[in-house]
Amino acid sequence: MKAAALLLAIGLSAGAAHAVPSFAEVKAGHKPSDVTLLDRTGMPIQTVRVDKTVRRLPWVPLTDISPALLHAIVLSEDQRFYQHSGVDWSAVAQSAWANVWNTRTRGASTLTMQLAGLLDEDLARPTGGRSVTQKLGQAVTASRLESRWKKSEILEAYLNRVAFRGELVGVAALSQTLFGKHPSGLDAQEAALAAALLRSPNADADTAARRACGVLQQQKLDCAGVVALAHGAFRKRGGMVLGEQLAPHFARQLTLGQPVVRTTLDARLQRFAIATLRRHLAELNGRNVEDGAVLVLDNKTGDVLAWVGSSGALSDAAQVDGVVSRRQAGSTLKPFLYGLAFERRLITPASLLDDSPAQIATTSGLYLPQNYDKTFKGWVSARTALGASLNVPAVRVGAMLGPEAVLSRLNALGFALPESAGFYGHALALGGADVSLLALTNAYRSLANGGVYAPVAIASPATPRPIADPAATYLVTDILSDNAARAQTFGLDSALVTPGFAAVKTGTSKDMRDNWCIGYTDRYTVGVWVGNASGEAMHQVSGVSGAAPIWQAVVRHLHDGRVSKRPAVPKGVVGERVQLAGGAEPPRDEVFLVGTTQTRWQPSGQMQARQRYGITSPRDGSLFAIDPDMPPRAQRIHFEGEHGTWVLDGKRVGEGPRLSWSPWPGRHELALVGRDSREIQRVRFEVRGAGVKTAHLSR
Repeated sequence: MKAAALLLAIGLSAGAAHAVPSFAEVKAGHKPSDVTLLDRTGMPIQTVRVDKTVRRLPWVPLTDISPALLHAIVLSEDQRFYQHSGVDWSAVAQSAWANVWNTRTRGASTLTMQLAGLLDEDLARPTGGRSVTQKLGQAVTASRLESRWKKSEILEAYLNRVAFRGELVGVAALSQTLFGKHPSGLDAQEAALAAALLRSPNADADTAARRACGVLQQQKLDCAGVVALAHGAFRKRGGMVLGEQLAPHFARQLTLGQPVVRTTLDARLQRFAIATLRRHLAELNGRNVEDGAVLVLDNKTGDVLAWVGSSGALSDAAQVDGVVSRRQAGSTLKPFLYGLAFERRLITPASLLDDSPAQIATTSGLYLPQNYDKTFKGWVSARTALGASLNVPAVRVGAMLGPEAVLSRLNALGFALPESAGFYGHALALGGADVSLLALTNAYRSLANGGVYAPVAIASPATPRPIADPAATYLVTDILSDNAARAQTFGLDSALVTPGFAAVKTGTSKDMRDNWCIGYTDRYTVGVWVGNASGEAMHQVSGVSGAAPIWQAVVRHLHDGRVSKRPAVPKGVVGERVQLAGGAEPPRDEVFLVGTTQTRWQPSGQMQARQRYGITSPRDGSLFAIDPDMPPRAQRIHFEGEHGTWVLDGKRVGEGPRLSWSPWPGRHELALVGRDSREIQRVRFEVRGAGVKTAHLSR
């Protein structure tokens, strides 16, 4: 009688039951809380959590779930799962009506009925237990599921949709969070504990272990160790899911709208770059350096092949992305200055530049540039000046161009420097601007592409545009790939040498806070930064010892089995045998822009005049004394520097690169103002009256 009434009730409620989705629709609608990133070949390389309210991992096929778990779930929840058609009528008959329909226990609820509740929120159990209407609706929906789905599909969907404990939904989240393994690896005891959590998701460890033991005893298995297993599993906190986590910083650059996102990264290269960075930083132990970053770009497409944002566990700031953080550029901006000077035909690779002591006015005071080895080379060719990374010649080239022209070229190459040219001044030639490894590496990629610039193709391909003259760019590339040109500073056997063609430049910022090594081959551009995220200075770590070995290792790895080829000589470039005055450098074959060739080179008076900048005399803090034994007309002080207006103690006293002044005692302030009315430099000096026999003192 009761069974008939039950059948009638179910039949009456059938019309109210919701439409049953297909298995394919349910699987397609599965939304993981974590997005999986794939490399360019489809290999998983990173997971990123995008839903903080629940932990739901990618859908797991039934074939990838441990047989021990399948057995434990069916045994614990629905022993007649493979015999009934959605409702286990024998279980219903053996249960009291109140227990079946009105209490909080699952009673006669089958796995299929539970799945019906998971698929339809209206059939889910509210606090206090399901209503009779909900139970009847579940039964009808379960019958429909059984008529349209396979048993394997029902079980697979159930295990991917059911909540186990806290935020953990689905067997993948459960197994990876509590047991640190994939669902395929769960053993009998772990499976029993998982089954116990279905009925008591909030149970403490001892209660869950006791119920898991009951599941094991049903299988005639030993319970020893279950209590320890439960306590250990419940102490764990949900963190990063299993699998390689190779690109956490790169993941921040992506739009994560799909559960699976294919990237341009190369997993093999990414692993190598990470390992190389960490190994080299470990070798620098004791030199106060813990951070670094590596970026590899495809020259043609702009694809990011490797993006290593930090050294990971070696760093106290592993979340800081060294690829996008701005740091002082050091000497890495010099190639763009020389390229612009070649393009404007101000100099050639054979032009002689003066590498001698000089003063440079900057926004923070007077700067006296020195070379890495603390010596000066005298007159050197532009090829040697750039290749050996000499500082004073670079400043002289920057002065020829002017800060505005330099800043404009750098911004056209994507640096997006935030300040004006006047703010940076001549120090821009020595890297007095903060740049990112991303912008710097991509700017070098423009050199690899003959002066054509395009943004990095992170999300979509970018449109290229020509920025620099291809012929002038080729001259820069030829110098940066010339091992002999950099020998004066780096030697002939440095970390910048590779088996095939590579054009490369290092840089070290003030106080050794940042090391750079950026270079390109015929196919790739590689950028490396080494330093400390905190900005703390390293101890005796330069670009050639800090970043260059990493760069060299990555380049060799990229070209393993394939030699990089030199670029073809573009139109507008010709060769000529040259001799440099004074035997400063041996005769050699040199490359020029058409119309700039010359066989013999010597310092140019016009060039020397052009190379004056700031106030060269007097120096700041100079002390002069008037000699009473000499006539006043013989005791004049000469103001020297670049062309401008001289202002002494607030009054204009003359114009030009040189001015003679008859001194009078006192403390004086001398300013040099440029043609744009901007103050170039200001110095202070003192003139002492008669009685001091020394004609000139300097401190």
